[in-house]
Amino acid sequence: MIDYSYQNLNHKFQKKQSFIYWFFSGPIWSAGIIGILLLFFLYSLVFAITVLAECSSTDYDCQIRELQQEIDARKEAHEKNKTDLATYKKELEKISKNLILLEAKLKITEREILEREIDLGVQKELLAARIRDLYKKSRSFDSPLVIFLSSRSADEFGRKLGLRQAAAKEDLKIIMAVSKDIVALEADKSALKKNQISLTTLKNQVNKQVEFLAGEVEKTENFFAQIKAKQQELLALKAGGFQTSVGEVPPADDPASGPDFDPGFRPAFAVFSFGAPHRKGMSQYGAYGRAKAGQSAEEILRAYYGSGIEIKKDYPTNINIKVQGYGTVDLETYVKRIYEMPASWGENGGFEALKAQAVAARSYALAYTNNGAGSICATENCQVYKPYNKGGKWEEAVNATRGWVLMVGGKPFSAWYASTAGGYIFSYTYNGYSTPGFWDTPKGREGWTGEAWEKKAGSPWFYKAWYRLRSGASYGRSHPWLTEEEFADVLNALLIYKGNPSEVSHLSSLDAGIFGTWDQKKVKQEAEKYGGPITKIISLNQVYSNDGFTKTVYFETDKGRKEFSGEDFKYIFNLRAPGAIGIKSSLFDIRKK
Repeated sequence: MIDYSYQNLNHKFQKKQSFIYWFFSGPIWSAGIIGILLLFFLYSLVFAITVLAECSSTDYDCQIRELQQEIDARKEAHEKNKTDLATYKKELEKISKNLILLEAKLKITEREILEREIDLGVQKELLAARIRDLYKKSRSFDSPLVIFLSSRSADEFGRKLGLRQAAAKEDLKIIMAVSKDIVALEADKSALKKNQISLTTLKNQVNKQVEFLAGEVEKTENFFAQIKAKQQELLALKAGGFQTSVGEVPPADDPASGPDFDPGFRPAFAVFSFGAPHRKGMSQYGAYGRAKAGQSAEEILRAYYGSGIEIKKDYPTNINIKVQGYGTVDLETYVKRIYEMPASWGENGGFEALKAQAVAARSYALAYTNNGAGSICATENCQVYKPYNKGGKWEEAVNATRGWVLMVGGKPFSAWYASTAGGYIFSYTYNGYSTPGFWDTPKGREGWTGEAWEKKAGSPWFYKAWYRLRSGASYGRSHPWLTEEEFADVLNALLIYKGNPSEVSHLSSLDAGIFGTWDQKKVKQEAEKYGGPITKIISLNQVYSNDGFTKTVYFETDKGRKEFSGEDFKYIFNLRAPGAIGIKSSLFDIRKK
């Protein structure tokens, strides 16, 4: 039984060993891996040299083109490499498990052989004694003649002689059996030693290959992590793309961004955002509208920051503010150099809005710098600061609110603000205090699209379709309207995402040049799995939440009625929509012409 088990084990081991050696040391494996690595290195080197040579760090369009060229060059090889690595890794996991089992079986065999060695050791001693006894008998006077002479009868002689011969035969059998076991034991020990050496060598080779493949898999995963990061970057570009405050820049009311623009084809589809981006704290255009309606700075501040906010009017002004890149200035001088709201509003009924803005800017700076202990940036990421006084009505508003600071719990409150919230202000919390969330109109939600304070103040960003990036890039598009084919492509991408969210890595805009992106034909094919593909959009509608966002969107299509959450629609639209077309706000409206 022991011999059979060991031979069977050895047969399996040799079979597995021959496969693994072929798998890892064969010319196909070696050539394939070396070839893939060389191709990867050469492509990466060429790409790096080209980008460094031809693209500046700020030339986003150039980098996108170069990225696409690099992706096209190695797309097929990279996909095959990824598939092979996954296959090899699974096979190596199986082999490693089998090797563990083989090693365990060999250890059992080794123990069994050790036990046999002990048993045979005893038998060796008995064998030696029997051999000595047999030899003595063969050389002694206990011969047949002696037995005959010592026997009293013929029967006695026959019995003695028979016993003598039987004992001799039994001794020979025992000697032969023990000798056989000794020979078999020595053979098993030799084979075990060889197999143990082979197993150790094989395990080392397998471990090296596992480490190598694990490294390759990690590189692949890192590569796709970079792709995902690129997707997030593009989403951020589409979701942002303009100054978060009014500042002194022209409103840039692009006629092509309005609902009345005629793209020259039918049917045409566009998505219009109500405000953007964070929609928290004070709306600058809303404050302007409220001021023009006769509200004071204090009323404006309490409307946006809540009735529980304290407006302290004698805060110490001998505090210095450290401005990154510009050194240190005293608090009031700092506020006089903030360029976050047009001074001209003060001449057109908006002076109270300027005062509210001065208080918000002062409070934000104190909270951001921890009452002057830290520093603040000079861009719109913090507050727009220039190294000279703005003057005019702005400086007048700063002087009129000298020492006014919004306070919570005895500390300056971080007063957020932005140009346009789209009619609804979201709540946010700072230092344990939460601002209100509300429809920023005279009558709540009723008629908010026409009655919002921002709308009354003429904000160009209250209702707008966006098709340019912050840099001004539009990828050759002169308006935000999509053809039916383009819009249906977005809806088909939504069907895929809703059915299988893991496929989102393939649903980026074709203009983005992201590796693995599916074209319209492929998206249609995949959409068949989830009730598509959609080719005709008959009508559309949306439902708005009382909490200031688009809750649900509906489409009547040639594939029936399709329903999506507003959140999913915004996410996939910003990924898939061509060029820089994007939705800036969670409160949006879809139009069809």
